[in-house]
Amino acid sequence: MIIGAPTPPPGGFPRDRGGPGQPLLSVKGLVKHFGVKKGFLTKAGPIVRAVDGVDFDVVKGETLGIVGESGCGKSTTARLVMQIIAPDAGDILFDGERVGSQALSLNGFRKQVQMVFQDSYASLNPRLTVEDTIAFGPKVHGASGRAATTRAHDLLHRVGLEPARFAGRYPHELSGGQRQRVNIARALALDPRLLILDEAVSALDKSVEAQVLNLLLDLKDEFGLTYMFISHDLNVVRFMSNRVMVMYLGKVAEFGPSEALFETPKHPYTGALLASMPSMDPDARTETAPLTGDPPNPINPPPGCRFNPRCAKSAALCGHKEPTLLDAGVDHRAACWLVDPASGHPRIAA
Repeated sequence: MIIGAPTPPPGGFPRDRGGPGQPLLSVKGLVKHFGVKKGFLTKAGPIVRAVDGVDFDVVKGETLGIVGESGCGKSTTARLVMQIIAPDAGDILFDGERVGSQALSLNGFRKQVQMVFQDSYASLNPRLTVEDTIAFGPKVHGASGRAATTRAHDLLHRVGLEPARFAGRYPHELSGGQRQRVNIARALALDPRLLILDEAVSALDKSVEAQVLNLLLDLKDEFGLTYMFISHDLNVVRFMSNRVMVMYLGKVAEFGPSEALFETPKHPYTGALLASMPSMDPDARTETAPLTGDPPNPINPPPGCRFNPRCAKSAALCGHKEPTLLDAGVDHRAACWLVDPASGHPRIAA
């Protein structure tokens, strides 16, 4: 059993095909490289390794938090899973079925997986009312106009917007928090199983953010949802997540149960991220920077461990041999030679 994962209700989670032990989403070897044009007549240029071999599972009913610096590949990974952009390599399985196969078409996959983006205004069509925005998806997938409108009004009520007041409004007539509630309602309109939340609350002020986070928790229980929750706010990730995946320069640095990862991080990069969290305790003030320098260029990443040029614990081993995700505890893995007693890292011997 995966530590930190939710306990399935009697009979399993709703619409459970493969049993509670089968991951809802399984990603293996996910790769996406973007070419950079050098000039008008140049056929090929450098390659940006945005996502460079990512593996992870999302358990049914859990919230998987994904964190890391800007440019680490969080949002690209979300768009690859959602099939907004096509991966260069890798397999994506949804409840045991390969996405895009005969058993699970892309259209069928997108009915079960929806995404909420960071920019609540850019995500909405300014020419559609709130009612038409939410009803659009069900209509595209065959629902009648009346059924789609009824569904839209019901979801508006569930996200805390009174249909009589908000159904006929346009996006510019709403606040940022209200627009994000509309985006959440639209994402739920097709009755999905997995919701990908890409910085969905980062543009909101703190009071509205707290309301939307509590709403997401309530909707998760009500609809039996599973979340992929991407955020740069570590306190929010700790509050929301059962497990956390830390990314660095297109790869997974650490993966584990939320509390274990926050209390005893195994990767130096994770430790530096946690040390950067602000504290209200005057005795716990940060006096030295936990991490210095910028991430290396993703066009030409360093050999070995990609974090080694910025790591205070780096050794010669780290500069020429890249670690895989190694066991660091129960359901806890880290891509660091320090967690392997047999790696030969000098700090282990000391």
